[in-house]
Amino acid sequence: MTTYPAVSKAPIVGIGSTAARALTAEFARHNAATSALVVGADHASLVVASAVEALLPGDALTLVAGERSTAELLRDHIAGLGSWIADRVKVVDAIDEAQPADVLIVAEPVTGTAQEVRALIESLGKYLTDGAVVTLATPAVPGRTGGAAAELFRQGALFGVGSDLVVRNSPPLRVHKLRFTTAATAVAATLAPAYRPSSVPVTRSMHIDSNGVAAAGIALGLAALARTARPKSKLWLLPALAAAPVAAFFRDPERDVPTDPAAVVASADGRVLSVERTTDARFGPGEFLRIAVFLSVLDVHVNRVPVAGRVTDYFVEDGGYANAMTAAAEHNVAAYTVLDTEHGTVVVAQRTGLIARRIVQRVPIGTLVARGERMGLIRFGSRTDVYLPADKAEALVAVNEKVVGGSSVIARWL
Repeated sequence: MTTYPAVSKAPIVGIGSTAARALTAEFARHNAATSALVVGADHASLVVASAVEALLPGDALTLVAGERSTAELLRDHIAGLGSWIADRVKVVDAIDEAQPADVLIVAEPVTGTAQEVRALIESLGKYLTDGAVVTLATPAVPGRTGGAAAELFRQGALFGVGSDLVVRNSPPLRVHKLRFTTAATAVAATLAPAYRPSSVPVTRSMHIDSNGVAAAGIALGLAALARTARPKSKLWLLPALAAAPVAAFFRDPERDVPTDPAAVVASADGRVLSVERTTDARFGPGEFLRIAVFLSVLDVHVNRVPVAGRVTDYFVEDGGYANAMTAAAEHNVAAYTVLDTEHGTVVVAQRTGLIARRIVQRVPIGTLVARGERMGLIRFGSRTDVYLPADKAEALVAVNEKVVGGSSVIARWL
């Protein structure tokens, strides 16, 4: 008897600790009571271990055995973890015995054609609550699975959540988090910032964003080519020595996010350029309180979400590349992320600068985001603006004040 819907046979692909954490991240980030369903579970799986580790009082976890395990083995494994775990984890013989869950995790890498993968997701639909998230992993290699996964991501992006490349897996995997129905905005306030394996840890508190890893790799590659082409020259030292500061520009430190529900945190590190009331018809009627922060090339350039909410729109407007500290920067290329929050519309504008030419945004439309969660970055000097409903927020910072993204409180809800 098949315990859960399956796609075509393929060589077994291992799921390491980083990929397992990415697969279970949507379950782990819920601070309110949440239900999760793991299909294709293996008693020795790191995915099962990660899901069990994420359990909180009030949570419920259901396991459905995969091809490398049985319900009996899973029950014995869970029983051996103690009564606190056993009381919250249920093992069923077949998926039809499971109740709809808030998070559904496919614990085995998915392969197959677009039609097979789509059929798998459709078959799992009846086991999802409204606004639920499906997480699954596909091999991050060229082939028929890549096209299927891309199609799934386009469908899922209608309501969130995103896709992460996990290079620290053998072989690399792409973890897709798909939401096929709209999630309630109020749920965002119960979430912790999402775990995103888009950075490489250097220390416990410091990471390097994947963009920095790639940039440093390119610099070292150029150094190797230069040394091979001209072994007697010292020119190879220039790109070699540049690799470290380039990587450092993309540093991504951990931040302590304030727990005060009325706090609005800075979206970026830097210096406050302006605090003003303004109107902008693109975001709706009424006045907005806009707090603009300038990021120098020495600041951390990873941007964070200032308040909890749901991403309702994202658009980029063309323009110039004036110095981000000047008034002309109002007309620079900018990316706007619009959030629906319990207090109204909030907007984060990522503006390019004189040097900055590349904006990275990682929270698709429909995604629920927590306060202080990473949302993307801007490469090199730039500016980040936060728009808040002017009649519902009070600014707590002044011009020229230094702020820290995800940690400094720049305003407070009234």
